Amino acid sequence: MHEISSSPNAAVDDVINPRQCVRAFLPTPVERSMVEQLLKLAARSASGSNIQPWRVRVIAGDINERLTTAIFDAVARDGFEPYQRERNYYPVNWREPFLGRRRKIGWSMYSLLEVARGDFEGTQRARMRNYEFFGAPVGMIFTLDEDIEIGSWLDLGIYLGTLTIAARGHGLHTRPQAAFADFHKVIRPLLNIPEKEVVICGMALGHIDPDAPVNELVTERAPLSDYAGFDGL
Repeated sequence: MHEISSSPNAAVDDVINPRQCVRAFLPTPVERSMVEQLLKLAARSASGSNIQPWRVRVIAGDINERLTTAIFDAVARDGFEPYQRERNYYPVNWREPFLGRRRKIGWSMYSLLEVARGDFEGTQRARMRNYEFFGAPVGMIFTLDEDIEIGSWLDLGIYLGTLTIAARGHGLHTRPQAAFADFHKVIRPLLNIPEKEVVICGMALGHIDPDAPVNELVTERAPLSDYAGFDGL
């Protein structure tokens, strides 16, 4: 459990500290007005020269189901191999400490899902839950123009982070999902995304399922001394 801060900024701390990547949502609807409010709040995030390069397609209901079905059909027909994202998200050559962190979170999740090592079918089922937005009623697909530079990728990251915190402030949870980028060829025609835009990721938005064991997973964070240095302070 996260401790409640006694600082003057306790309200902010208590929104950020409990944030988690939810892997099971309730089907409880989220009103369009709420989604619009969250997206507008996130738009106040930092953006170099205020160019605001992010684009988002919000989907729910029938189109959400159609997208899920299209990806499931593609995997059933072709497997995962033909579908690759347009830009690398993870390191091409994994090394420590990143590899160890990735393995730890992966096996912690599979343990809660009761998926044993070597259970290929179990891991595939867990993987495919991505494309159902983990049961969330609202899904989002984020893109950037293909000719945009790295600063705008950073802007999008800040936007996504702000959106996750805004959602928590309104009692909702999120799950950013790089997995959708693999299926950009399937997603484009369904959401009318032009070729000039790169599909970066998806995000699930909704109410957490408090009874789902997988949502008991709380990720560890590296100590401050591992990544921060202080000079003159």
